[in-house]
Formats: sequence, C-alpha cells, structure tokens
Amino acid sequence: MRRLAGVLAVALVAGCTTTTAGGSAPPAQAPSGLKVEEVVGGLSHAWDVGFLPDGQVLVTQRAGKLTLVKDGKATDLKADLDDVKPRGEGGLMGLVVHPDFATSRLFTTCQTSQNDVRLVTWQLSTDGASAIRVKNPLLGGLPVNQSGRHSGCRPTLAQDGSLLVGTGDTANGTIAQDLNSLGGKVLRIDLATGAPKPDNPTPGSRVYTYGHRNVQGVAVNPKTGQVFTAEHGPDVDDELNLLKPGANYGWDPGQGGTKPGYDESVPMTDLTRFPDAVEAIWKSGSPTEAIAGATFLSGGQWGDLDGVLAVVALKGSKLMLFTLTPEGGVHSVAVPAELDGTQGRLRAARTGPDGALYVTTSNGDNDKLLRITRA
Repeated sequence: MRRLAGVLAVALVAGCTTTTAGGSAPPAQAPSGLKVEEVVGGLSHAWDVGFLPDGQVLVTQRAGKLTLVKDGKATDLKADLDDVKPRGEGGLMGLVVHPDFATSRLFTTCQTSQNDVRLVTWQLSTDGASAIRVKNPLLGGLPVNQSGRHSGCRPTLAQDGSLLVGTGDTANGTIAQDLNSLGGKVLRIDLATGAPKPDNPTPGSRVYTYGHRNVQGVAVNPKTGQVFTAEHGPDVDDELNLLKPGANYGWDPGQGGTKPGYDESVPMTDLTRFPDAVEAIWKSGSPTEAIAGATFLSGGQWGDLDGVLAVVALKGSKLMLFTLTPEGGVHSVAVPAELDGTQGRLRAARTGPDGALYVTTSNGDNDKLLRITRA
C-alpha cells in the first residue's frame, strides 16, 4: 500500500528480526521485550473479554459459559444459557461491560440461538456468582446460518457511548448488500434500548456500514475516535477497514442476486460493481491470517508502541501490530516473536484498565487468557 506523504518512519528496535508477514503494508522490525503472562488456563474457545471495576475479568466461552476470572482462578457463573447453540463458528461470542457497571452491574453478550444471533443484556449478582437476563434480547433478528458459519458478532463501545456491533453475512450471497438485513454489517445502536441511534446514516436504521463478509474485530482509536474493523476474507484478503458512516465495503458474493449460492471468487471489495465502495486500508493477500480481535495499545508504558493497532489471528496464530498514519492508513506491520506461533489460535484482543493487552487463545483445549505488557 502506498505510504502517505509526510508520515514519519516507525521507530525500530535494535537487535530485532524483521517480519515477513506484511500483507499489503511494508513490514517493520518486530518490537522486542514483550512479556506474556498466563492469567488463567483451562478455558475452551474463549471468545471475548470484559473488565469489571474490582479487577475481575469476565470471559465468554463459545460452548455457552460465562466465566469470571479472579486471582488466577476461573469460575463459571450460574446463568441460563440453555438456548445458546454452539455450532460451527457460532455460540456465546462477543461481550461488552456497560460503562455504569459499578452501579448497574450490566453487561451485554452476542450469542447464537436456534433462530437468530442476538444481543442479550445481563445483570451480575452482587456476590458475583450468577447472572440474570434483563433484556432478552436487547436486539434480536441478526441472521443465522444453521451450520454456524460466519456468525461474527463483536460489540464495542464507541467514544460517544453508542454500541458498535460487527456482524457476519452467514454465508448468504445477498445479505451483505441488503440494507434490510443486520448481517454483514457494522451496526450502531443505543446500548440501553437496542434502538438505532438517531444520527445514524439512514434514520431509523441500525446499519452504520455494510458490504462486509465476516467482521471479527472492532477497535476505536482512543485518540481520534476512528473506528477500525478486522474482517475475514475467503481464500485471500483478510481486511482491515476504516469505517465511514453509511459506506459500502463492497462484498457481494451474490452479484446483485444474479448468481446463485455464495460465490467467493469475487473481490472482497468489488469496485467494478460498486465504484464508490471503500477500499481496505490493509489486505492480507494470500494466505489469509483469519484476523480476529482488535484493540489499540495505549499509554506511556508501551513506549514507541503507544497508539499501535493490535490485531490477533486465528489461522495465522500471531499478534500483528499495525502502525497507522494520522489519516487512518497503515504505515507498517510487525509481528513480535513472543506471540508468533507460540500460543496457537488467538481470538480476543482487549486493552485492560491497567493498560495491558489481554488476548485469549481459541484452540479448544486448555485455552488461556494472556496478559501482555512491555518489559
């Protein structure tokens, strides 16, 4: 990808090896001195992470478990999760802790049911042993594939307090371009009610952006408010996208309904069909990495990594660190050795209140919650 003029070169750390996994961005030397600690093990397909004011960590496990982590121990909450259908890529997925949790004790999850993917708001008991549903659903009707395919559902809070939700297209050829469907989109809704935000691009619609294949990560730059998504490609071209309200990101495997089934040979961003579609700021090329959770590193403890976009990969089994331009392009990408094939598949990436990066593994057996800092 062409470098934008006027951007300073990324600081390089002496004595480090150069990554070869740059995709469409130039590779940078990998930073040294990352410290990786295991917070807890014994999990299974840990999908997302939320932080409670008292220092405890809430984790969703795809098979249908809400787990509270404290002092290196994981305890499953008592919660009615019988309707969660953990099939294929679906199950209990994304998680966001409400900003007023200290008084409300509310959090919201994304989960696959028999007939849809839905957002459910829960309240944690005062003793931290159980959770009950208080909005069931906060928002329902997200499409579902009975195989569970392309069930992406990652909620993240925007700077204005609205809830952004990245969704998958359920491997249905027409959904990503269908503005009446909630699949293959990034949604922007009211966290308390599930209603569309009144200043959304289309009044009365929850759709913020469309034309997505399977959004797995949503990250908000704490300095600029820019929103970035990490998205799975087919055989080529995982994408990082910078969101623009109302924009089309160009995925259309049904070719406007002219092709049956799900034709994955089309471009991820089809500029022939949609000349105004927004191009990705980074593409993996081939092979894909199956990028997943995304978050920004923030704080002086990160040194020259402050402000870097951290993205984890499932198939690629690595952490990728993207240095961005002020305009929201990708300047370079580095892969630190400490998390390059050392932990298997990586799923969630969230920045904790302590400034550390928290990552989950998703291997299916003895999965871990990891805490990553700069030594």
